[in-house]
Amino acid sequence: MEVTGWGRTMLCELCQCEEAYNFHHFIPRTLHSNKWFKRRYTRQEMQQGMEVCKPCHSAIHDLIPDEKKLGRDYNTREKLLAHPQLQGFVQWKREKGRTKPKRKRKDSA
Repeated sequence: MEVTGWGRTMLCELCQCEEAYNFHHFIPRTLHSNKWFKRRYTRQEMQQGMEVCKPCHSAIHDLIPDEKKLGRDYNTREKLLAHPQLQGFVQWKREKGRTKPKRKRKDSA
């Protein structure tokens, strides 16, 4: 988790609803030694990614389980958000976050 200041945490770069506890590499780390990727991307480019919450990170890998496809076709935030199923998940999550009822405080009597 990246801390942006005293006590403030970064929100998920996909849904903007939850604190980001996971770093998602746009090119999965398992592919960093793959010749196809090494020829096309610098070491610095392969380290790029974004801070995401656990549900969004799980959704990325559940909806795009093929790591080579993930690294080749969905290696930016914009490309990930263009994926129809992931786009639907993020939209659902944002709406859920907006309509989430406030918890009632229990009186300590």
